[in-house]
Amino acid sequence: MTSTGTRTEAEDSGPSGYAAARLRLLQEGTRPGPPRRTALAGLTDDWLTGLFTAGAEGMRGVSLVAVGGYGRGELSPRSDLDLLLLHDGGDCAGVAALADRLWYPVWDLGLALDHSVRTPAEARRTAGEDLKVQLGLLDARHLAGDLGLTAGLRTSILADWRNQAPKRLPELQELCAERAERQGELQYLLEPDLKEARGGLRDATALRAVAASWLADAPREGLADARRRLLDVRDALHLATGRATDRLSLQEQDQVAAELGLLDADTLLRQVYEAARVVSYASDVTWREVGRVLRSRAVRPRLRAMLGGSKPAAERSPLAEGVVEMDGEVVLARAARPDRDPVLPLRAAAAAAQAGLPLSLHAVRRLAAATRPLPAPWPAEAREQLVTLLGSGRPTVEVWEALEAEGLITRMLPDWERVRCRPQRNAVHIWTVDRHLIETAVRASELTRRVGRPDLLLVAALLHDIGKGWPGDHSVAGEIIARDVAGRIGFDRADVAVLATLVRHHLLLVDTATRRDLEDPATVKSVAEAVGSQGTLELLHALTESDALATGPAAWSSWRGSLVADLVKRVAAVLAGDAPQEPEAAAPTAEQERLAMEAFRTGGPVLALRAQTEPVDPDGDTVPDDPEPLGVELLIAVPDQPGVLPAVAGVLAMHRLTVRTAGLRALDLPDEVPGSVLLLNWRVAAEYGSLPQAARLRADLVRALDGSLDIAGRLAERDAAYPRRRGTVAPPARVAVAPAASRHATVIEVRAHDAPGLLHRIGHALEKAHVRVRSMHVSTLGANAVDAFYVTGTGGAPLPAEEAVSVARALEEALRP
Repeated sequence: MTSTGTRTEAEDSGPSGYAAARLRLLQEGTRPGPPRRTALAGLTDDWLTGLFTAGAEGMRGVSLVAVGGYGRGELSPRSDLDLLLLHDGGDCAGVAALADRLWYPVWDLGLALDHSVRTPAEARRTAGEDLKVQLGLLDARHLAGDLGLTAGLRTSILADWRNQAPKRLPELQELCAERAERQGELQYLLEPDLKEARGGLRDATALRAVAASWLADAPREGLADARRRLLDVRDALHLATGRATDRLSLQEQDQVAAELGLLDADTLLRQVYEAARVVSYASDVTWREVGRVLRSRAVRPRLRAMLGGSKPAAERSPLAEGVVEMDGEVVLARAARPDRDPVLPLRAAAAAAQAGLPLSLHAVRRLAAATRPLPAPWPAEAREQLVTLLGSGRPTVEVWEALEAEGLITRMLPDWERVRCRPQRNAVHIWTVDRHLIETAVRASELTRRVGRPDLLLVAALLHDIGKGWPGDHSVAGEIIARDVAGRIGFDRADVAVLATLVRHHLLLVDTATRRDLEDPATVKSVAEAVGSQGTLELLHALTESDALATGPAAWSSWRGSLVADLVKRVAAVLAGDAPQEPEAAAPTAEQERLAMEAFRTGGPVLALRAQTEPVDPDGDTVPDDPEPLGVELLIAVPDQPGVLPAVAGVLAMHRLTVRTAGLRALDLPDEVPGSVLLLNWRVAAEYGSLPQAARLRADLVRALDGSLDIAGRLAERDAAYPRRRGTVAPPARVAVAPAASRHATVIEVRAHDAPGLLHRIGHALEKAHVRVRSMHVSTLGANAVDAFYVTGTGGAPLPAEEAVSVARALEEALRP
């Protein structure tokens, strides 16, 4: 097991020889992967054997045993050593001295050590009490000493495991489920734990334990390769970090990818996700089989007694043509002919999802091996079965994953390959691209009663991000792909056009609603022109909500829903023939007039805070009993003067208030009162904790306006008091002028990394550029701020094109770190 040139030094029982040989082995670039792990295990075996031989001279009834990962010969560069010193109980003092001769040299080298000293009886008893100990002993491997002692323990442990399998396997399954709940799913995490997350190395080891029980076995195709890939990545991670870590952090991914000879971190993550998906699917199939076997064992004795000892036949219930349910799974009927029925995979999948049952592994593999490709265009039944599958809700996910595990999805939809396991480096997204598409279909299935063409909604949900596998704007690329896919699966020309429009504009409603002035007729008209019809608008509204809900918690809220619903209502009116009215300056409310007059009288700011809730119902039929708070309305009146926007934004940032929407306008006072007052109507929410008192906000705002409050300094002090965690460097801010977005103002879009005081810095930069902010539309998605500012010149007109570009460049420069 040991390479030539390292064995002599390894046999030196002192740590220096082993350390030098170990370092040389880890620095070799010619033997990565399994060969290096095997060589490292062999090197360590030789060294520990030398230590044991020197310390156990003349002793009998004692052996050194490797367990766990070391027992499997899977030593990564920083793996700990799992060792058991096994003895027959005859010379306890000698065994204790031998343990010291073994453990201390390991510690001296700084290697992590998990060790124990036990008799075979003690080892069996501990294994019976502690499932993790028993799992480690299943991989026990003899290193040195009394081979018979080790072999006897291995035999006993395996016998105990098989005898106790009906009790211990459910415990192991529960342990795996609890770990998955804590650590998440490896195939979707941006910073996954290669060992503990679901689909990781722990689950691969659990599958080995199930196989050792002889009760069930995991699907073996691809499992060994997936396990090897995860181990290779862990090796590279240990070498890149110099630490015994299993967490693949963002800042280490490029280095790990380079260590493995991969193109970039995305390629690395995609390979990790593919491996994790194989392990996760094998786990699902295996635990399902374990449950089936255990149920069968519990029921069979009674049935056999009733039937006179004969084995009962499994009951088969028909679900669809060629598809039946048997023993809690969906299988193919005896008369099914996959080689003559190209629609059978979709029919079986749709039947399984509708019944809420898993597709059996045997059925999926038979379909993958025997089914002929669908003709182009697809027959109507195939298209209908796909829509049925997509509309089945949550069971669709498991059925889709079963088809994908055997390559059936990419065979039916070749464009799927480019988005399969593709990571999304965006804090808002919690899924890979492919899983996000399926999640969107699941969410869309709940909204099919809101649209006249649920089939188009479900297929659009499946395809809306299909362009993310190609360079450039994914909506533009996706439109082209959607046209091709929709034609191939049999939609007519009109439906293909609708699907292409939905994919091209799937972000239009939410982007417009949260970043544009809905009172501006140009905004509503541009959306109406892009959508084209009432039916498409209806579908786009449902797709927008489904997409956002499937993205993650930060992507949707009642507030966003209310903005989108308002936009849809306005666009629907335009499509119905009602021209949008030019916005008129809304008359101030009595409260606004009161605040304005008080601000003029006192010469300083006055404000009012009022909680806002707005029940939102997409159908317009019912109102929730407990509407979600949409934030707090903050009304501020202040005599017209420079610096109001950065001052207000800075004070709110100091008090940890997040701005959701913001409006600012000059309010003329009655004729007999000279001058004007700026009125700010903002909606804010507390970052955490409770809202500050209005009096404290006003006091700080007074100081900010007269220059006695150093907002930038206070924000910098707070930032310094909470050191940032090491992580990836955020991309620089981008500022652009939105063309033809409004006839009344120039729209400047800011996309930047969200940070305390960002709005204050933006307001200060706009103030320096001598432009007036008419309104703002602030949107924060995870760590990203996407804000739109409607600005005018001092005369109230939109900025000339060259001046607008100059302002955008100055703002971008001001936001540089």
